[in-house]
Amino acid sequence: MSGHSKWHNIQAKKGKADAARGKIFTKLGREIAVAAKTNPNPDTNSKLADVIAKAKAANMPNDNIERSIKRAAGELGDKDYKELTYEGYGVGGAAVIITTLTDNNNRTAGDVRAIMSKHGGSLGNTGCVSYMFDTKGYIAVERTPELSEDEVTEYAIEAGAEDVVTQEDVFEIYTPVSEFSAARKYLEEKGLNFLQAEISMIPQNKIVLDADKLETFQKMLDKLDENDDVQDIYHNVELPEEDEEE
Repeated sequence: MSGHSKWHNIQAKKGKADAARGKIFTKLGREIAVAAKTNPNPDTNSKLADVIAKAKAANMPNDNIERSIKRAAGELGDKDYKELTYEGYGVGGAAVIITTLTDNNNRTAGDVRAIMSKHGGSLGNTGCVSYMFDTKGYIAVERTPELSEDEVTEYAIEAGAEDVVTQEDVFEIYTPVSEFSAARKYLEEKGLNFLQAEISMIPQNKIVLDADKLETFQKMLDKLDENDDVQDIYHNVELPEEDEEE
């Protein structure tokens, strides 16, 4: 796992994410509202607590988070949002997993299928690519001069993590899904600054696309990101370092 940095791909799209911060907050707000609908107390609703941590790592203001929780029932009304996951292939045989929150399955499936098809990809059956990924808790901690690798590793082990990967500007901490909530809370209490905190799907291996296919693949990712129903996209494509400066 240590050879496959998730943070590398997060950085590669950071500039675009910054430009679309309002849309990101809207999606996170909906995710919070759905998690809070049955129980608005993060102390007794671990899923809500995890989503809040994800939102905070994305720099979502506390006021936005609190509003999303308070208006959970009213905002959702009688809409029945469902979490649906789609699997398929991008150009060059890239494996792609797309998670969504939707109140209209047909609309979402049609939109996702059309976007993938337009960019040389296709939707597949459930399970067609998910076996290529491991579902893990993922926490990216900002690397600072005051925070040593030994200290982070010690904290991570105490928190129940199974792997720590040191990158140039972050420490990547991977946990079993069952340990994620407790590990996140423990590391928060230690004062670590999260740049990312979520349950994620980590590719077991990455592939490299040639320039033309990579450009097409990135356009597909952009279009999927723009879709209101799409929450997260996981893939096994190695994004080039030069794109991190965009």
